[in-house]
Amino acid sequence: MSYDPTNRWSASANASISQVGVDVGLRNYMLRVYNYMAGGLAITGVAAYVIANTSLINLFFQVGARGATLTGLGYIGVFAPLAFVLVLSFGVQRMSLGAMQAVFWSYAAVMGISVSQILLLFTGESVARVFFITAATFLGMSLWGYTTRTDLSRFGSFLMMGLIGIIIAGLVNIFVGSSAIQFAISVIGVLVFVGLTAWDTQRIKEMYWEGDTAVIAGKKAIMGALSLYLDFINLFMLLMQLMGNRRD
Repeated sequence: MSYDPTNRWSASANASISQVGVDVGLRNYMLRVYNYMAGGLAITGVAAYVIANTSLINLFFQVGARGATLTGLGYIGVFAPLAFVLVLSFGVQRMSLGAMQAVFWSYAAVMGISVSQILLLFTGESVARVFFITAATFLGMSLWGYTTRTDLSRFGSFLMMGLIGIIIAGLVNIFVGSSAIQFAISVIGVLVFVGLTAWDTQRIKEMYWEGDTAVIAGKKAIMGALSLYLDFINLFMLLMQLMGNRRD
């Protein structure tokens, strides 16, 4: 068999071109994920600001000397996002891309009810400070999750166990009302969601496949954005509990 350097160069060039195509596709896919996430955060922020600064506040909260307590509609609004998450998670195969986008944007708007309570309880200065701290932390961990060669999947089970523990402790503390337990939940929760940010980013990156159709890629981007959105929002709320300055 004769050696043909031209064929060898051609094969190498084709492989390089193929890899460039994958890299470009992956970057576009991840950019779409982050755009969805950023759009969701923007909608949540606007909704929270409008609720906290208009007469809509009376629909969801009773504001008094001791702070803001939820009305019946407020409780529905706070727990409604869970229904949206379940719809997206279990309906991803059956729903159209347009329907998934509508549910995601609606979910982000309804989340504004929960975030508006943060605006009512804490000073605007501390909200802004903690938001930027959250953004810097999130960006750093997400970038690390995207670029690291370490397989983070082995930490996923521990992080999910930590998340379940936080949820259970939070439910227990509703009845106990312990400030020490709440402090522990906030500290452990920050560590868990910092880790989840890196793990979710790597997992979302690995979900990419260049052979996906536009619809499938779009659905993957929405589900990825939902995961990162939840990481960001929960990290922000937990840091507010630790670092926020309450209104007098």
